Amino acid sequence: MPATHDSKTATADDDLKRVESVNSSATPEQHGHGDVQPSHTYDHEKSLVLKFDVRLMPVLAFMYLCNALDKGNLGNAKTNNIEKDLNLKPTDWNIILSIFFVPYVLFAPPLAFLGKKYGPARVLPILMFSFGSMTLLSASVHNFGGIFALRWFLGMAESAFFPLVIYYLTTFYRRGELARRLAMFYAASNIANAFSGLLAFGVFHIDSSLPGWRYLFLIEGAITVAFSLFAFWYLPRSAAEARFLSEPERNLAFTRIQEDSSSTVNEPFNLRDALAIFRTPATYGFLAIEICLGVPLQSVSLFLPQIVARLGYSPIKTNLYTVAPNIVGALVLLLLAFASDLSRIRFPFIALGFLLTFSGFIIYAAIDVHGHVQTAYFACFMMTWGTSAPSVLLSTWYNNNVAHEGRRVTLTSVGVPLANLMGVVSSNIFRNRDAPRYAPALATTAAFGAAGGLITLCLGGWMAWDNRRRDRRQGLTTTRRAREISTALLREGPAGEEFRWFL
Repeated sequence: MPATHDSKTATADDDLKRVESVNSSATPEQHGHGDVQPSHTYDHEKSLVLKFDVRLMPVLAFMYLCNALDKGNLGNAKTNNIEKDLNLKPTDWNIILSIFFVPYVLFAPPLAFLGKKYGPARVLPILMFSFGSMTLLSASVHNFGGIFALRWFLGMAESAFFPLVIYYLTTFYRRGELARRLAMFYAASNIANAFSGLLAFGVFHIDSSLPGWRYLFLIEGAITVAFSLFAFWYLPRSAAEARFLSEPERNLAFTRIQEDSSSTVNEPFNLRDALAIFRTPATYGFLAIEICLGVPLQSVSLFLPQIVARLGYSPIKTNLYTVAPNIVGALVLLLLAFASDLSRIRFPFIALGFLLTFSGFIIYAAIDVHGHVQTAYFACFMMTWGTSAPSVLLSTWYNNNVAHEGRRVTLTSVGVPLANLMGVVSSNIFRNRDAPRYAPALATTAAFGAAGGLITLCLGGWMAWDNRRRDRRQGLTTTRRAREISTALLREGPAGEEFRWFL
């Protein structure tokens, strides 16, 4: 007969004793310093997390802001006659947008593996310097071949950036702290889209013989390159090497992650172990959701200026009117992420985001835009609400369910680029011949949003059922939640009897 447990507290205490045993036997090679003292208070932990928030989050958020600017500035450049200046054919624009995503997917896993091996604190600034340089060079192109080549190398340089940032944050924060931090970080993408519109609005007013879009690439590329040099010097390789922490704080930082994020902190990368993540069926559910998320996410990122332009604004005002939807989208993202962290549940909020996406695109496609301008503009807000939150919470969801560091970075380095690969779909369904209504594109995007929400609800429901099944199999009379189980017991994933899904 399986052993029974009278309360959740008893099992949680048993797990904590086991993980403290693991911590006390951890070697210096695993965490970079001496013996760990697992005893700490809530105030000490709160102070430590605040230091991480103040010292790391602003820098990482600005890095991602630059990343989003350099990836999405073509939409702004299009409103300033870049197609005419480069003598592009009608089909060239879609090819330029699409080619970015090929190296973005191909190079993400190998570059992420290098990031795991050599440390994201060093690899991230190098990637940032690279994509900033590609943006700078874009200001000098004069034909299709030049912009095509630079977009290829830009996709290569940006491919592993977001997966490595997610992995980097999981080495500093517990599972229940991650969503709101990722949201603050990812909000930089929305702010970048808003700032890009503001910057384009200002730059395109420059009275010069040089086209405004060239100034846009010059300014954004120079900022990115300069900040990458600072980030290379500033970012700590790990909590154990953070100059802004005392020795007791470093010990505490290691213990926190060992208890509730990684089964082994700073674990050496092993490719065979990492690829074992694909033996878990839920992996393919997560990847299917990433695919469904990618189309609306990239449609908003690449084509919001064109969607807003249909409302009848001038090219300069169009860029200005993209600001508010992106800013409000960032606020909704933060709201849903904080709610998800406080409730310790992910999938209902992801499904809600997909519902908002579906609603925004359907409303915009169904109404007479010129007769209902305010409603159409409100639908643009809904589009940004529904694309930001699922992206953050989905990455958080599967990172919460993988305690093995190598498998975590592998899944993220495949999942995030897969969502971005769907930009190939977005860039080819928004065809010039369908302008300005883009009815097929709007309907397709809405369909992907609906499918993503349905798959999310099915996967989350299955996880809840599987948790209850595991409780019954162990003879438990109360529900045992994932947060009550130390990551030392979660290393092998669903194959382990103690495993519970983080919903």
